[in-house]
Amino acid sequence: MADRDRPHPHQVIVHPQHRHEGGGLQSHYRNEGGGMKHFLPQNGPSTGQILAVITLLPVTGTLLGLAGIMLIGTLIGLAIATPLFVIFSPILVPAAILIAGAVTAVLTSGAFGLTGLSSLSWVLSSFRQATGQGPLEYATRKAQEATVQVGEATKQVGEVVGEKTKQVGETIKTKAQPTEGGR
Repeated sequence: MADRDRPHPHQVIVHPQHRHEGGGLQSHYRNEGGGMKHFLPQNGPSTGQILAVITLLPVTGTLLGLAGIMLIGTLIGLAIATPLFVIFSPILVPAAILIAGAVTAVLTSGAFGLTGLSSLSWVLSSFRQATGQGPLEYATRKAQEATVQVGEATKQVGEVVGEKTKQVGETIKTKAQPTEGGR
């Protein structure tokens, strides 16, 4: 029940102030010889507001004056420099193009370098996730395995070469022996 008596924030309750003789309501905004007095604050500006205005007026004026001087200086400089730009344009335009190209090349090179580094980082991260170990450990393990395989292959080749050597040696021995019927 208490909620019914209290207005909600979006509701407006109008209370009549005075009854006019004719039976109508007269609000406090009605002009009764006071003019706009009702809308203006009853007290004048505070001392702090007056000091703020007094302080800000010279600062604002000075800044506006400086802005005007800078605008005039810029226009005078542009008026003086425009003929120089026209006279030296055969030199300045290629120079500007060259400088723009050099800056673009440096920025592009930096962008490619960063892209390469980030790609390398991504590849290494993917490699670690796929193998469960870093690329150096993986390469070391593979090199050790390859060394063992090469050693085994070398041993086998050595054994095969030794056997072949024995066979060739025996063949040469048998051919080199004189036959008894030939003498």
